[in-house]
Order: sequence, then C-alpha cells, then structure tokens
Amino acid sequence: MPTYLAPDIYIEEVSLGIRPIQAVGTSVPGFVGTAPQAEARVNELVAINNWSQFAKTFVAEDSRSTALSHAVYGFFLNGGGRCYVVNVGQNQPIAGDGRGRVGLDLLEQIDEIAIVAAPGYTDPLSYSAIMAHCEKLKDRMGILDTPESVPDIQQLTQVATASVLATKEKEDAPKTADRAGLRPPQSDGGYAAFYFPWLVTRDPLSPNDLVTVPPSGHMAGIWARSDSHRGVHKAPANETVRGALDLTYHLTREEQGELNRHGVNCIRFFANEGFRVWGARTLASPSSPWRYLNVRRLVMMIEEAIAESTRWIVFEPNDRPLWKAIRRDISAFLTGLWRDGALMGRTPAEAFFVKCDEETNPPENIDNGIVVTLIGLAPVKPAEFIVFRISQYTSGAEIKAQGG
Repeated sequence: MPTYLAPDIYIEEVSLGIRPIQAVGTSVPGFVGTAPQAEARVNELVAINNWSQFAKTFVAEDSRSTALSHAVYGFFLNGGGRCYVVNVGQNQPIAGDGRGRVGLDLLEQIDEIAIVAAPGYTDPLSYSAIMAHCEKLKDRMGILDTPESVPDIQQLTQVATASVLATKEKEDAPKTADRAGLRPPQSDGGYAAFYFPWLVTRDPLSPNDLVTVPPSGHMAGIWARSDSHRGVHKAPANETVRGALDLTYHLTREEQGELNRHGVNCIRFFANEGFRVWGARTLASPSSPWRYLNVRRLVMMIEEAIAESTRWIVFEPNDRPLWKAIRRDISAFLTGLWRDGALMGRTPAEAFFVKCDEETNPPENIDNGIVVTLIGLAPVKPAEFIVFRISQYTSGAEIKAQGG
C-alpha cells in the first residue's frame, strides 16, 4: 500500500490481472533423412524457410534428389512456410543408438515443431522411432509413409490390420516378412497418421524427369496450408495435392473403404477435382476419441497453449481468487476457439466447461501444493460420410441431406 503524505492527485497503473492465452503454432514440421549432399551439415538441426535456402545448404552441383529433398520441396510447394531439417548422412538410421543425439533426438530441442516426418523411411524400426518420439513429447504428430511398392491392395489391408493369414505366411514367408513394414504400430493416443500411395512428380533437381516420391512432405505442406486458411480444427483432407502428376496406385472406393477403417489415409484422383487427400484418420483404434486428425491436433494445440500461458500460476496463493482467475483466462481462450468454429455447440456452455473450485481442490490437494482444473471440450468432427436420402411423393421429389 503506497504512503500518501502531501494532499495531491496520485495516478497509479493497476493491472486487471487478465493474462490472455495465445494459441500456439501447429504447422512447422521437422524432417529427418539423407540430403542430396549427404555430407552437408550432418546431424545438425537447420531451420529452413524456403526451397532456395534448402538447395543452397544441402544441394551440390552434381547432387541427385533424395526422399528428403522431395519432401521439403513438396512441403513448400503445398503451402508450408517454415521447417527444420536434420541430415543424418548416407544410409544412416533416423534415431540415436546411445552414442549421441542424432536425427529425431535433435528435434526434441525445438518446441515449435508440431509435425515429424522421415520421408522414405518405411521400415518398422523407423515407424516405431517416430511414434515413440511423438508420444514422448505429446506436442507433435508423425506422418508415416507406406512403402513405395505395394503388390496387392489386399496385402496392404491385411498388414495394416495385423491380420495376414497364417496360410498365406506359410505359402510366401519371405514376401510376407518384406510386407511387415506396411504395418505401423497402433497409437492409442493418435499421435501419427499413415498415407498411401506414393506420388509421381517432377524432380526439382532435374525438371525433365518424373520420379516417385513419398507423400509425407506434401502432406505436411497440406496440413500447414489447411491450418493457415481454415484453422487446425479443420481436417486436412479434400485438399489438392500440388505437384502431383500421377499416383503409384489408383484406389477404388471399395479399396479405400477397407483402408479407411484401419487408419490408412488415401490419396485419390478424381476426374473433376484432380489429386486429393481423401482421408483424415490417425492410427488410433476406430473406437478411440482420437481417431480423427483434426481432433488430435486441436487438443494438442489447446494443451500446449494452456501450459505455456499459465506459468504465472506457479507459487501463487492456492485459494479462490486464483481459481477464479484460472477459470476466467481459460474460458476466454476457449470462447475464442468456439467463435472460430473449433468447438461444437450453440453456446459456449455447450462447447466446453472449466471447473476449478473447492470440489477439484480439496484441502489435501492444497496442503500438497496442487491446484487442479478440469476442462471439458466438444471438438468438431469431420463430416466423413455424406448421405443424401431421396424419396418420391405425389407432388414431386423430396431431398434430405445428412452429414455423418
């Protein structure tokens, strides 16, 4: 309390205590792989802001394209704005083996990274490493590539669901072992997405040549583009794949129906719309609340934004004024998301709740220095199955539309 001695007018700046929570970025990927100039900046974390910068850093005059360079080019071509690159060198794994921080381990240093990909690495060990990295940090998602060559779509369905028939394994054991790389580990938390098939594009280092490339870099660019134009709550699907000239496999609706059930996101060609991403699933089980990409990514963003913007709470007096301030700040943040269309409900009360009071903070919690806030969300989900029911009656036709 200030001391006032002389009669006069005193002006004081008083804080209202409002501390806005800011949304965090969701569009910056980290790419790990072999650069065209394999010896350039090996096992260094390099921030890249455009294709020219990547070429200047990782491409020599006689370099040939790699899966990493195709991915970075596809990322910027499809709307990406910034990424991080780790060149692991020639024929090296993407994860460390205890001898130092390499590859994926280096990406842990950057909180800004929200997407992780190792273009062209389609073996089970690489899948597991990417999944483990994302599930450990819980603030990023992995994009996994299927192998380039898939002899039969039924085989992809079988390995994606871990249901290769025992008789088939006996008949063709070596080939079955090779196909095991098609089966990514399931993520109960939905921290990864799986894309099929590969793309046919022009080689950025040799524009007269057509090459097949893994889709992860292009998909990361589409995620970034969708986030920028619509928001992270919009599923990054039904989006044009820029730079795609063909696909290594053209799926039918029936084939995609099988793959979609098992979390394999497909890239399709449509006569009028061109090449489009036609799936928005994670690798969580079909019954999981994390089965949709946009739900997983939206909740990750909310969690990180709240964690980063509420550090002021630590060591504050654990009493009702603090609980009220927590409810106020988080409710204001979630109301903004509701207005943007990220949460479902006619009113904020239907879209979310924030509870921080005597019930969530009993005396034993207070004595242990713990303050607990319970947050409930109703994220929007994609209209994945569109049904038009048409019936006839005597005066004409009646059409009803229902989104599923």
